[in-house]
Amino acid sequence: MRRIFILSACLFCLLASSAFAAEDGKIFEIREKMFVGQTNDIYLNPDEYLGRTIKLEGMFGIIDDIEGGAPCYFVYRYGPGCCGYDSNVGFEVEWSGVYPAQDEWVEATGVLVSYDYEGIPYLKLSLSSLEVKSERGLESVTQ
Repeated sequence: MRRIFILSACLFCLLASSAFAAEDGKIFEIREKMFVGQTNDIYLNPDEYLGRTIKLEGMFGIIDDIEGGAPCYFVYRYGPGCCGYDSNVGFEVEWSGVYPAQDEWVEATGVLVSYDYEGIPYLKLSLSSLEVKSERGLESVTQ
């Protein structure tokens, strides 16, 4: 009886670990309805998402470096704030291809990575896909 229990426990652990490994291979899609909540969860729990593939849609943004360095690219939507939609929710992105124009609606897929800038850790998506879409989603999200 004891052998059956130990064998069952080992089989359960083996199956559970393969199920978690399969979960890591899936794309985590940030959906329009819960855009703010899902994005916040990634920033609050980065260790659970680092190395995972994330997919989202949003506006493409460009911020020029005021010190003459490389510009910063990101995919974002307007989020809630104290005076209406006065925050931006999304991710910095890096891409080896040609970047779209400012405010284009894009679908971005990439792996979440961390980097340090002046001793402060930041998150960004290292993209494997960046596609301009003709149909726009909600630019302003609340959840």
